[in-house]
Amino acid sequence: MPASLRQLRVFLAVARHESYTRAAEELHLTQPAVFAQVKQLEDRLGHPLFERIGKKMFLTEAGKVTAQGARESLDAVERMHMRLADMRGLRQGKLNLAIVSTAQYFLPRLLGSFCDANPGIEVALMVTNRQTVLERLSRNEDDLCILGTPPEGLDVIATAIADNPLVILARHDHPLVGSRNIPPERVAREPFVLREPGSGTRLAAERFFRARGLTLPMRMELGSNEAIKQAVIGGLGLAALSRDTLALEGQTGQLKVLDVDGFPLLRQWQVAYPRGKHLSVVAQAFLDHLIAHAQQAVESGARAPAPA
Repeated sequence: MPASLRQLRVFLAVARHESYTRAAEELHLTQPAVFAQVKQLEDRLGHPLFERIGKKMFLTEAGKVTAQGARESLDAVERMHMRLADMRGLRQGKLNLAIVSTAQYFLPRLLGSFCDANPGIEVALMVTNRQTVLERLSRNEDDLCILGTPPEGLDVIATAIADNPLVILARHDHPLVGSRNIPPERVAREPFVLREPGSGTRLAAERFFRARGLTLPMRMELGSNEAIKQAVIGGLGLAALSRDTLALEGQTGQLKVLDVDGFPLLRQWQVAYPRGKHLSVVAQAFLDHLIAHAQQAVESGARAPAPA
């Protein structure tokens, strides 16, 4: 065998971090030990795998081919172990998930029930913005990705698992609170606090208003749902957010859902993975769990107040 699994794991860590030092920290090895493993792999394969330009490391063409093969090989070994464990009635292995930040309001409940039923599973969960989730999805870095809008331009399999309605929020004493069937034109005269460019909620809201020839006047741009909610409470403007972000607000909080004509925007949560990817036993089991229970988890967690 031209390369050991250990060498492949070390090589992929270096490729991911573009650094021997950071890879050594992740693997709990010394930097010389990591360098030696990569050098032995290069000697076995007969190709340099990295090149340094200035202060930055890059994969060579041979390195890119090796990285793809290494990921496929390690994934195959992991699937083998999981299937063998499954044959013994023991569901074991690792589950890597990447989710957009809004999904954190309901996903932990689903993970909790899944891990209770499968205590041998180790979960790695990354909560980040939509752009990073899409980048990880394109690089096949996770078992499953959860986001609000199906990705465009990526060849993936996406499955709807739960409703994800988008609502317009205002502070409890805003003049529009209590009004019925508010025209979008009226709402578009109010300042908005929006998520960062590329956010799924922002894209959906801007698409809705743009279709009516309207542009949302942005007062502030923030990268966190909680920060946006606090900005609305502080009187900085309205916000367009997923109803799920109201999970902790209760019925008498300081945020109110406006009764805007055309809202809530009906969207759905999607779980996605690259087309052609072989899901592990654990990933397939969790996907089945999401399909069966995500809608209930969303409904039980997001008890949004009705339009005031």
